[in-house]
Amino acid sequence: MIRESTLSPDAARYRYRMPAGTYWMEVVRQGETVRFVDLLGNQAVDTLFFDANDPADRYSMSDTIRAQRNIYLTVGSKLLACSGNTLLEIVADTCGRHDTLGGACATESNTVRYALEKKTMHACRDSWMLAVAQNDKLGLTKRDIAHNINFFMNVPVTPEGKLTFEDGISAPGKYVELKAARDVIVLISNCPQLNNPCNGFDPTPIEIVIWPSA
Repeated sequence: MIRESTLSPDAARYRYRMPAGTYWMEVVRQGETVRFVDLLGNQAVDTLFFDANDPADRYSMSDTIRAQRNIYLTVGSKLLACSGNTLLEIVADTCGRHDTLGGACATESNTVRYALEKKTMHACRDSWMLAVAQNDKLGLTKRDIAHNINFFMNVPVTPEGKLTFEDGISAPGKYVELKAARDVIVLISNCPQLNNPCNGFDPTPIEIVIWPSA
């Protein structure tokens, strides 16, 4: 579902241009709104969410899909934690849908899917591992890296129930906006993937914008 935001970037408390292939890890407070902007189009944004007051209560793909009865995420989707608590809700979206089935790239999956020599290429799970190691004050470890959302990524499900990685349906300037229902740790890997169309074979930066609670 397409819904434009009513928020102005001029009123934001935080803006950051995030390079491709890097990570971003911050706490978004209850009532705040965070926007991810696909600056140049066709960029996958692999994201993990955790309850900041109980990091073991993390985003659950299965609970989220079951509750909304839809495998794609867009306006109105409530992102549920393992406990069933709502972490965030998508309140604006100019892309239309986002993937939560395809998972994140890893050196191991790159090897299996593409070629043995791809094992040395950087992957999203590398970024997340680095993030939790460099931000241990937030209480996360590699054991907490589980279900994720691939914002802007196009992963259709075939009639046979298989997943395919296709060209993105996003475009320059498209964005998705989420409102936090509680204090949430947000961990992003701005995907470095070069082997499938999710980034148009050319990873690009995104922008992160945060507005304070009304």
